[in-house]
Amino acid sequence: MKTKLHKADTRGYFDHGWLETRHTFSFANYYDPERTHFGKLRVLNDDSVAPGEGFGTHPHENMEIVSIPLKGALAHKDSGGHEEVIKPGEVQVMSAGTGIYHSEYNASDTEATHFLQIWVFPDKQGHEPRYDQKSFDLKDRHNKLQFIVSPERNNGSLWLNQNAWFSMIDLDQGKKVQYDLHNTHNGVYLFVLVGSVTVSETKLDTRDGLAIWETEKVLLTADTDSQILIIEIPML
Repeated sequence: MKTKLHKADTRGYFDHGWLETRHTFSFANYYDPERTHFGKLRVLNDDSVAPGEGFGTHPHENMEIVSIPLKGALAHKDSGGHEEVIKPGEVQVMSAGTGIYHSEYNASDTEATHFLQIWVFPDKQGHEPRYDQKSFDLKDRHNKLQFIVSPERNNGSLWLNQNAWFSMIDLDQGKKVQYDLHNTHNGVYLFVLVGSVTVSETKLDTRDGLAIWETEKVLLTADTDSQILIIEIPML
């Protein structure tokens, strides 16, 4: 097993007034040649958007984009005719494919919204643009893995155009969970949303990330009550 730790305070950080953002991987004005991507995982942005503010209409292409709201509500509108609001407990997948325009705004005029924006390279270029979202029961991730995104259709999760699996888990203090990789050529990126966990003698605190590869399984132990996002991703 190989690992690489990304402590929360080593991420790229920018305060634009209306947007407070932290970048795990190189993005916009943040560039670290050692942190351009992890396998097919290209972007992991931790964004807080001020009330009534947001990202105006802008283009994307040939990227799988996953948005996970953590607090507040995020209003989405795109050139495919989709106009939705996503809230905590929901997940959004947008396949930019051959090209799509979209905007994202805080749906509230009084409360900041906080969400993760994650980009994954697709399995090939030129997919038809697509949008989907789903609400997940938070009870189904209490001390067990809840898969929220996968390459498989009709299995209860959202799907995307890549052999990648996203799962979330809320672990009570002292609980352990083993994650078995779907493909030994994949890697796993762990991102601690809240709490502290130990993985192979490496301690992770809130907003720390750990890249793991060349293994068939990963064992996590919760040192405190914790919430964790797990992204399994092809390395090549």
